[in-house]
Amino acid sequence: MRHFLLATAAATLAIAGPAQAQSNAETTAAAALDAAPVWDGHNDVPYALRMRVGNEINDFDFRDTLDTAEGDGRAMHTDINRLRQGKVGAQWWSVYVSASLPEPEAVQQTIEQIDVTKRLIARYPEDLQLALTADDVQEALAAGRIASLMGMEGGHSIGNSLAVLRQMYDLGARYMTLTHGRTLDWADSATDAPKHDGLNAFGMDVVREMNRIGMMVDLSHVSEAAMHDALDVAQAPVIFSHSGARTVAGHLRNVPDSVLRRLPDNGGIVMVVALPWFITEDLRQHAANRAAEQARLEALYPGLPDTVEAQLAKWDATNRAPNSTISDMADHIDHIRDVAGIDHIGIGGDYDGMPTGPIGMEDVTGYPALFVELAERGYSQEDLEKISMRNMMRALRGAEQFAANSTSIPPFEYEAGGSRDAE
Repeated sequence: MRHFLLATAAATLAIAGPAQAQSNAETTAAAALDAAPVWDGHNDVPYALRMRVGNEINDFDFRDTLDTAEGDGRAMHTDINRLRQGKVGAQWWSVYVSASLPEPEAVQQTIEQIDVTKRLIARYPEDLQLALTADDVQEALAAGRIASLMGMEGGHSIGNSLAVLRQMYDLGARYMTLTHGRTLDWADSATDAPKHDGLNAFGMDVVREMNRIGMMVDLSHVSEAAMHDALDVAQAPVIFSHSGARTVAGHLRNVPDSVLRRLPDNGGIVMVVALPWFITEDLRQHAANRAAEQARLEALYPGLPDTVEAQLAKWDATNRAPNSTISDMADHIDHIRDVAGIDHIGIGGDYDGMPTGPIGMEDVTGYPALFVELAERGYSQEDLEKISMRNMMRALRGAEQFAANSTSIPPFEYEAGGSRDAE
């Protein structure tokens, strides 16, 4: 009987152990997100509004966007109800416009995106609050609202003009990603042919001027050389608003270890992206193989698009795309912690700027599941609070403090168009 009772007790513990661990992880994650809700680094709702409704939002219901599926069957990833479910307390809204636009048109459209973002925030005063400073974020949180900040995605939005940069700041933009997918007259993109081996002289002055006025420098999308040049110049914390770790997934949009090792000296953070092709190496490889197969078929069957499509469908049937999961995203967080440290991690989903998030994080409701995964990996409540919000708060306060200490520095000046000739 004694042996039977011991065996029964052991079996009970074996069953209860994982359940208890799961319960503890859920408790830790929930406590962290209650104390420090997610401050997400990048969401493309403003661009979705341009593409879906032409920025006409007077009759647009942002409380619930589940009925916004278009011809591709995809509804928006974001609305107020789901932001609440996802424990999002502060959001950087991207006022992105296409980098392929002529720059004067890009400047105009960026202003239009700032306008639609402000109008969206103003329509929901009980849930959203415009935030221009770290103190504004704290005030919004205290009032139970989602702090709403704006960031530009790509230096094409300033049209080679520091004057435009300053005016975008006055309109409310509080970060700028130096490039998007196109290399500019002054900065190399990660996904375009380089021209400057990083930043040229004007590009470095863009960073200096952003530091001077208190606009955060965002290094997602820029080349590795441009990352290093920016860090050589920056005197305030930088951010990567939506990037992963290149050692974990080799996409050039991700941050290499050589840059991660420099973040502690700068105080900056990498806000880990949820985009599956950036976080899951097997999926990235599959996409490259599929592109290669499509190119091969187009070479074999020139002028026969139906044949190419049929043959590619056969390839798809026998070469299923790998899944991207929450665990993959957590692997990037692990790696950044191991190289740069826990103080240099944030979250930057990229929702409404991608087809879907990983399984379990398909939209903005998925953040709590990510934090349970991290708690299961041994992250403490203090660690999770740093990742969710406190590291971003510290970085923004650092940028604000540098600007406050730089009031004696005059604005950087260039003749109109002079940036094009800067070396």
